[in-house]
Amino acid sequence: DLLLELHRAMLLGRRFDERLLSLQRQGRIGTFAPITGQEASQLGAVAPLMPGDWMAPSFRETAAQIYRGLPLESVILGFGGYNEAASLVKEGNDLPVAIPVASQVLHAVGLAWGMKYRKKQNVVMTFFGDGATSEGDFHEALNFASVFQTPTVFVCQNNQWAISVRRSRQSKSATLAQKALAYDMPGIQVDGNDVLAVYVAAKEAVDRARGGGGPTLIECETYRMSMHTTADDPKRYRRDEEVAEWVERDPLTRFQKYLATKGLLSPQALEGVEEQVRARVQEAVENFDQLAAKLGDPLEMFDHLYAE
Repeated sequence: DLLLELHRAMLLGRRFDERLLSLQRQGRIGTFAPITGQEASQLGAVAPLMPGDWMAPSFRETAAQIYRGLPLESVILGFGGYNEAASLVKEGNDLPVAIPVASQVLHAVGLAWGMKYRKKQNVVMTFFGDGATSEGDFHEALNFASVFQTPTVFVCQNNQWAISVRRSRQSKSATLAQKALAYDMPGIQVDGNDVLAVYVAAKEAVDRARGGGGPTLIECETYRMSMHTTADDPKRYRRDEEVAEWVERDPLTRFQKYLATKGLLSPQALEGVEEQVRARVQEAVENFDQLAAKLGDPLEMFDHLYAE
């Protein structure tokens, strides 16, 4: 059941990402960060979390946020510039996206410290990219988390590029996972395009944190198969041959082949899931259109800005 649930979530993340790109190119929503190619590193990580746990995402964890309960309509409204997107979010323990690189890593440690202080058996998971490991916030957060043994799971989505700066120009460390050694916490590097490998690493880290064993750093080696954001042209700084190599390691295709080999996903079943997913995405777009027609008076931006 869990494997099929993860597959549906990965497929939904992929098809929704494709539709969002179409909406953006049509001018119906603004700039956003595509997730294609990174579904496994997100979903394998959040799957072991419980409802009472917290998640502090960056700006490229749409699939993980949806898995945790964020409505698709809220995502589209948010990318469309409607502050009312937040009104669709049900009660939960997930922070909104963080655009400043690595800022959310500190927030996650603060939340985890508060939960430990209140003796709650919950965990905080935070996501960030390889570029974030070059920020001071990242190092401050890991240092604090280790000193105070907070129940924090740090998940680095190493997609090989910090916008246009390749991984080798960001850090001389052989791996990003080994940065955990300086802070005396467990660090592990996993194949971020293998959803099961990510799940195993994440579950071990979550169980350790929940049991009072402190923080863990997980480096998921993956790849951004699309652009950094829709305002970016990756052809200016990376070769098509490099992208093609990583397309061969597409996490969704790999997982589908695995499930088929195990007899868990027949061609007919896959077609059925595709239909369900596409129908849900279409429903979300139609709901967005209906909501947007009632929202968006630009003058509302002044409602809480001036006294008169």
